[in-house]
Amino acid sequence: MNQRFRTWWQPRRGLAIAEACVIGLVAALSAVFLKVGSGWLGTWRVHTTHLFPAWLVLPIIGLVLGFLAGWMVDRLAPEAAGSGIPQVKASLANVPVNLSWRVAGVKLLSAIIAIGSGMTLGRQGPTVQVGAGLAAGMSRWVPTSPDHRRQMIAAGAGAGLAAAFNAPIAGVLFIVEELLQDLSGLTLGTAIIASFIGGVISRLLGGGSLDLNLQLTQSFSQFSIPEIPFFLLLGILAGLLGALFHSGLIFSIKFYRRLHISLPLRVALAGFISGVVVAMLPASFRDNTGLRESLITGGSQPTLAAIAFAAQFILTLIAFGSGAPGGLFAPSLIMGSCLGHIIGVTELYITGVGSPATYALAGMGGFFSAVSKVPITAIVIVFEMTTDFNLVLPLMIVSVAAYLVADKVVPGSLYEKLLELKGIALTKQVPMEGALTKLTAKDVMQERVETLDAEMSLEEAMQSFARSHHRGFPVVEDSKLVGIVTQSDLLKIRESTNHALRDRNLADIFLKEIMTPVPMTVTPTHTLANVLYLLDRYQISRLPVVNGRKLIGIITRADIIRAEADHLNCGNGTPKLQPEPSYIVYQTRSPSTGSGRLLVPVANPETAGVLLQMAAAIARDRHYEIDCVQVMLIPRHSSPSETQVRTAKSRRLLRQAEVLAKKWKIPLHTQIRVTHDVAQAILETINEQHINLILMGWKGNTSTPGRIFGSVVDNIIRQATCEVVLVKLGTTPHSPLPTQHSFNRWLVPMAGGPNSPLAIKLLPALITLGNDPQIRLTQVFNPSELKPDMSISEQAIRQLMRRRKLSSTVVALPVQADSVAEGVINLVKTEGYDVVVLGASREGLLQQAIQGNIPEAIASGVESTVILVRGAIHK
Repeated sequence: MNQRFRTWWQPRRGLAIAEACVIGLVAALSAVFLKVGSGWLGTWRVHTTHLFPAWLVLPIIGLVLGFLAGWMVDRLAPEAAGSGIPQVKASLANVPVNLSWRVAGVKLLSAIIAIGSGMTLGRQGPTVQVGAGLAAGMSRWVPTSPDHRRQMIAAGAGAGLAAAFNAPIAGVLFIVEELLQDLSGLTLGTAIIASFIGGVISRLLGGGSLDLNLQLTQSFSQFSIPEIPFFLLLGILAGLLGALFHSGLIFSIKFYRRLHISLPLRVALAGFISGVVVAMLPASFRDNTGLRESLITGGSQPTLAAIAFAAQFILTLIAFGSGAPGGLFAPSLIMGSCLGHIIGVTELYITGVGSPATYALAGMGGFFSAVSKVPITAIVIVFEMTTDFNLVLPLMIVSVAAYLVADKVVPGSLYEKLLELKGIALTKQVPMEGALTKLTAKDVMQERVETLDAEMSLEEAMQSFARSHHRGFPVVEDSKLVGIVTQSDLLKIRESTNHALRDRNLADIFLKEIMTPVPMTVTPTHTLANVLYLLDRYQISRLPVVNGRKLIGIITRADIIRAEADHLNCGNGTPKLQPEPSYIVYQTRSPSTGSGRLLVPVANPETAGVLLQMAAAIARDRHYEIDCVQVMLIPRHSSPSETQVRTAKSRRLLRQAEVLAKKWKIPLHTQIRVTHDVAQAILETINEQHINLILMGWKGNTSTPGRIFGSVVDNIIRQATCEVVLVKLGTTPHSPLPTQHSFNRWLVPMAGGPNSPLAIKLLPALITLGNDPQIRLTQVFNPSELKPDMSISEQAIRQLMRRRKLSSTVVALPVQADSVAEGVINLVKTEGYDVVVLGASREGLLQQAIQGNIPEAIASGVESTVILVRGAIHK
């Protein structure tokens, strides 16, 4: 029975049409309610100016109702702020933006209050979001596909616009031109049905679009061929001023953010300023409907039209930038009619022919087209409102000219830029072949390349292969690529028929004798498609990247696979949420007296003391300053620069760090950052403060699929250019400060990698944390090896002993095991080492996960403290 029910409710065409009908009806009712409600509240506001002084009443009403509208949005549905069209556009692009009945209800009520308070905002944008929200809530009743749900949301948005303007065709075109950009049959069918029903119901219930007197407009509108230059002039001016308005809106939003006040206070401030300005203007400006009709029918002077344009321009910027729930359609149409009226009167004065009403109506479409970048919708909206065929050609001339000029001056969609301010970037789908042809070797190559010198002996080369997981090395001479040597080349020596070469001492054979000269290479400009072709054609796993003869990088199959995976995750048509930059809400500064800087991110009060003590030991040894940062996460839909956060607990933690630094006599700087992404905030700190080393805690394992150390740590390892030291604290310390015996016995596995010397370099500073520390350097050998080569460990001991005042016991002993991780874990458990220090390369930390990540395996397998070291990345 349940299966039959689900089958019956599948999104068939008949069900989609039925849904579209219901959506159109509900959207129309909400549009009429919004019109009647805001109209009643606006009438009451104007009526109060007859009873009390306007300079007193209008600012107070704007302040109180603005605060109420902002409070409703802030507390009940933050997604209801602003126009609403960007939110709908994002939802249709599969961005996780909430659209629901709750959002629709809050938007409806808050828009009535905001518009009724006197702010110069339109009700058409909110109606679009209300219709989309109602459709989204309704679609949750039916278990449909994501595509079907998107079509229903688009139909709801179109129905809302159609009901607001009484323009069904415009509702459909707006979906196609701006929102969904889909011409499939089902999308067009549901959009047409919903928009038609929305427009008809709205007209039947008295929801007229802009309350225009159609008989007046039609009796005054006319057009003649000699007027075309004036209409072109009107289009150019509308495009320029529309572009200025576009930029002004972005500036207004950023300006309000810099005030760092809550949404209710911002909207209240906008309502208060609007009330003050309107109170100083002529009384006709308090009734937008009367002002609009006066401009269109030619009953106003050009001076009044210019004042109206300037007032609408400024007041809309003030109101919209605050985040008040209201749209831009109506203000754009009013400003367009003002501009058109001025040009029409000027044309009539010069030529003695023409109609200012025609110019006013054409100006409405032109300015609307310049701001919203939807010229076809603009033409159809004005035509459907007037049903005057004489306007079609003037509308086309002005709207297209305005669109072309505005898009040239300020390219791009306003709604997409509004989304970008919230950290949401809408990306278009790019085929995989496009990624392979557009990305170059320079984009994905590894810049840090391990090379061998041409004069290196074969014995030294074999040791390099033994210490590395690489199967081949570029061979350089004077920094120029002269060949490549692989494990296969080494094996050929044993099988060589050249007895003279085979019988020589390995120390007497040089790489230039056995390497492959003139290897296959690529340039930085080679596309990934070309690189992949060469790898497949010659059955090789890596290609050096050269600029001339200079080696600048290396590219492998793994690099290309990673680039393809990143493209699939971030470029498959699903928009990528781009976090806004982090924002500093608190900071302290000490005198800059150190020769470098060490960063310590602190989060857990129980481990902060240990990390700070380690940082202090390193800072004393290297004469560094310490930067201590606390990162506070906030939701994606909130802006870091304007979200209110409580920092008392974080400041207490940072004050603890200041006390410890004062005790140790080390300069310490602190800051608290608000962010959407912890790794991003830390990387920004590293770049801004020119950090030399970052020391951060790590829990020792991760449950995040596809991650080795977790999202934050993996990103830091990949992208931080400074030295990275990860610390997984053992289970012995139970207090913020470690006990003396917790850091006495130190184990340092030596594998000869590029970061082993860094681990050795850190030891003299870190062992000061213990009392009479003992250090064991070890190398893990396969049980089949009879005589282990301990030269690497012996060289490290000599390096340690050269450090003055190092009185610790240092020994070098081998251990036999089938794997490095198994050998180290068994050694720690049987002999009870307190700390394990591991040096690993940047790629080693991340790419060894294929065969079992050694650092992660050791850290997860022991209860002791584990310290991982990765060297700086030189770009």
